[in-house]
Amino acid sequence: MNNSVSNTARLLGAGLRALLVLTLVTGVIYPLVVTGIAQGLFNDKANGSEIEADGEVVGSSLIGQPYNLPLKKGEETPEPDLKWFQGRPANGLGTNSVNTQYKLILSGATNRSGDNEELIQWVKDAKAAVVKDNSTADFTVKPSDVPADAVTSSGSGLDPHISPQYADIQVHRVAERNGLPVAGVQKLVDEHTEGRTLGFMGEPRVNVLELNIALKELLAKN
Repeated sequence: MNNSVSNTARLLGAGLRALLVLTLVTGVIYPLVVTGIAQGLFNDKANGSEIEADGEVVGSSLIGQPYNLPLKKGEETPEPDLKWFQGRPANGLGTNSVNTQYKLILSGATNRSGDNEELIQWVKDAKAAVVKDNSTADFTVKPSDVPADAVTSSGSGLDPHISPQYADIQVHRVAERNGLPVAGVQKLVDEHTEGRTLGFMGEPRVNVLELNIALKELLAKN
């Protein structure tokens, strides 16, 4: 009987010591080491790839955000503020998606097939809007000029980038709306066009938030 109690107490003691050691190692030491390495070597990524402007965090380089006019009475979806470069449609098109404004509560694709009649109509409507919004007195956007990313969302619906082609067709509109020379706005796009990762992965791209921050800074100088 005494041996049984003694063995049980010994096993409980060993288990308790193991619990304390493992709690210390996996619950305290390991997280601190990983956090320290992340903060030391990958500080920007560890903190959410934050983008700052005027000393304040205004967003993340990994998550897109809308540039819209205030929502008017009776509207379900606000109109885009055409003074700014616009990103991709956010997870679907217009009011037809659960995530129309880069809301982080929900993200994902529309899950509609390429021959879905509703999706086809959304794309046609979006293309017509891109042509209309970006055509100016001295620059006409043709339907054939509109790239796919201007009328489709990414798989997550949170893509912060657009193609250089989509940025280029917005240049004249942004210049006209802000009273800026086209060449100056085009220069901003060129300066914010990123190449393929490591030279061969992915496609050239433009981060819309970073581009609009540069546009705001250019406007402040004029």
